[in-house]
Amino acid sequence: MKWKDYPQNIKVRLITSFFNRAVSSAVMPFMALFFSSEMGKVWAGIFLIASVVIGFIVNLIGGYISDRFPRKKVLLMTSTLSSVMFLLMTLSLLPVSKMIWLFAIAYLLFMITSSLGRPAMHAIIIDSTTPENRKAVYAIDYWMVNLSMAIGTALGGLLYVNHKIELFILLTVVSACLPIAYWIWLKDTETPRLEMKHQNVFIDVLNNYKIAFQDRPFVKVVIGSVFIFAAEFSMSNYIGVRLADTFKSIHIGTFEIDGVRMLSILNIENMLLVVCFTFFINKITDRFPKNKVLLFGLILYGIGYMTVTSANSWYILIAFGFISTLGELIYSPVRNAEQANMMPADKRGSYSAFSNLSFSGADLVARSTIIIGAFLVPSMMSVYIGLLVLAGTSLVYAGLFSRQDIKKPILEEKVSVP
Repeated sequence: MKWKDYPQNIKVRLITSFFNRAVSSAVMPFMALFFSSEMGKVWAGIFLIASVVIGFIVNLIGGYISDRFPRKKVLLMTSTLSSVMFLLMTLSLLPVSKMIWLFAIAYLLFMITSSLGRPAMHAIIIDSTTPENRKAVYAIDYWMVNLSMAIGTALGGLLYVNHKIELFILLTVVSACLPIAYWIWLKDTETPRLEMKHQNVFIDVLNNYKIAFQDRPFVKVVIGSVFIFAAEFSMSNYIGVRLADTFKSIHIGTFEIDGVRMLSILNIENMLLVVCFTFFINKITDRFPKNKVLLFGLILYGIGYMTVTSANSWYILIAFGFISTLGELIYSPVRNAEQANMMPADKRGSYSAFSNLSFSGADLVARSTIIIGAFLVPSMMSVYIGLLVLAGTSLVYAGLFSRQDIKKPILEEKVSVP
């Protein structure tokens, strides 16, 4: 698909999500540092863990809301409130006020409002695509996610330390433009609305997710994705800690590359490969069956991360970092598109919110690798990562492609937004 062929809602969603992620990526990596320096490490740890838990719970509520009400209204409300929270964070940092308590409250409310709107953002892609073009749309979304996060992180790294207020002013302006873009360009679409079946809204929300949890193939995909993503997330957990401790520094002239810089090089390599080769790889994989593409990609992905987990030679790290990213580029669009195809038309927001368990669970599993790595040698950690990817591959494949005897959810396959 060419850009001009994309439905208008897809264009709006991709562009606004790009800026939204860039804004978030510019500040979120530095929140632990900020709260630790201002309020202490213990308080910061408790507060940030609580914000993640609250954000996940609110995300589930957001999925229910996005299925009950027009997605445009949901996005207008949540994006407007998010921009207000950025404004409050900016005002709290001004030298004349310096109200950390206001910053903390505004940050927590920003996490809540952004979590409420996230399922609606995911559901828009499914609403506006068909199974035939969904993989192509997810490929460009995957590309833009990585590019926006790279730009946002770089922007935050340049401005956070010495120009914190200017950074938040810029982010406030950008976030304030998002609801304006939704108001002008996002179209209301005729999608099935979830009907309220219980007078008590809390019971209705729980019943809604009970249905998603009983969808065994979808649950397999979500749980399998937890194990698969955990390998990638271990890069900033166990692998990062191990490289900092055991990687022998190398020198290029007077420039020293230690373990921390080696980790940065691997992350930069990943970002460059995604930006440069996403569409090329996607064009090649379109020629082959989806199930074989998924398996081949996950095999490369698993081999790459198994090796990176214990390797200490720079050339092996770079070579297998390349292999792991190549595997990710191959399998990711297929997994995303096929998972979207499983979502019932009237519960896409809820299913999207439920699928976010993959990221939350993977983050917890990846963090546990630091503890496990304290008792296992690196070679055994490679085996552990390999077993995680193997288990994840088996579950995802079974959920996506071993469903011939299971009735597929009713989807709006015959309807697409022109």
